[in-house]
Amino acid sequence: MSRLAVVLFNLGGPDSLDAVKPFLFNLFNDPAIIGAPAPVRWLLARLISGRRAPIARAIYEQIGGRSPLVAQTQAQADALTETLTARQLGSEVGVFMAMRYWHPLTREAVDQVKAFKPDTVVLLPLYPQYSASTSGSSLNMWVKTAKRRGLKAETHTVCCYPTERGFVTALAELTRAGFIEASAKATGAVRPRVLFSAHGLPKVSIERGDPYQSQVELTAAAIVEEMGLPDLDWVVCYQSRVGPLEWIGPDTDSEIERAGHDGVPVVVVPLAFVSEHSETLVELDIEYGELAESKGVPGYVRVPTVQARGAFIDGLADLVERAVRPAEGDGCLIEAGPARGRLCSEVGARVCDGKWAQCPHVPNKTTDS
Repeated sequence: MSRLAVVLFNLGGPDSLDAVKPFLFNLFNDPAIIGAPAPVRWLLARLISGRRAPIARAIYEQIGGRSPLVAQTQAQADALTETLTARQLGSEVGVFMAMRYWHPLTREAVDQVKAFKPDTVVLLPLYPQYSASTSGSSLNMWVKTAKRRGLKAETHTVCCYPTERGFVTALAELTRAGFIEASAKATGAVRPRVLFSAHGLPKVSIERGDPYQSQVELTAAAIVEEMGLPDLDWVVCYQSRVGPLEWIGPDTDSEIERAGHDGVPVVVVPLAFVSEHSETLVELDIEYGELAESKGVPGYVRVPTVQARGAFIDGLADLVERAVRPAEGDGCLIEAGPARGRLCSEVGARVCDGKWAQCPHVPNKTTDS
């Protein structure tokens, strides 16, 4: 049996208040975030990170001076290692973390994987919905860094999994529990409204062909179907808007205000985050919680992220297993032509429809080029 390395990708987070400014600099120096020439982007990143650091420090002070994201990702890695080992997917399984903007950075992860000497590597972003600014940025950095640092191994990439069964099941269970809690705060025949909240993107990103919004909507619809509640009142909305550009909507804060006007409790579901961080613990819990109270929302319940819940970890393990030993008839695999039985991301097919030009795969392709 071969040695299997799985790399989990996420954005990372400051591990101290002193790390906030360099974390922000790395974020804004990413060409997927600011698409300017390198010297201009570097100057802009210095300027923006310097201006935003005091505000961001104040945010992190509210959650203990550091992001919990890396620790929670390590818990996911440990759980996934145990599950993959039990499935005997390799003589030895190693699960590694590659954070985009703070330690452990991609170069650190590449060196760790290289030292592990794997026969097979599976790249697995912890972004269920693909965006060029998240999964795309992380995977591009991995490819460049692995080549530069001499890591050579058979590599498979999972680009997205917006409707993966384990992920959807885990979130549906959490949402159902939140719905029950919010229902207890309702009066009369009023039922809670479910707000599926995801990090927003500028509209121009979607217009350029980023499939993120469409995949977020797929996730929400899959959760609603899995919950099986008749006549559920739900909406997809977007948070964390910054800067002068027009962003996709509706905004989460606007939907909270609408719920206050309508007199309905809300259940807020972070469906694009799989770990807690400042955008859940501060923006959703504190800022939006205070907004809901001020607008007269009769009940505000925020659903936890999936973290290391069993169904989600099993779903990640399924993705890895399909990558390293695909089975015929798997609905996530190519079902026709010479590529039958292989993951679509290996042969250039996609789950997105053909209008999303920034999806990393060629539309409707079922054979190797």
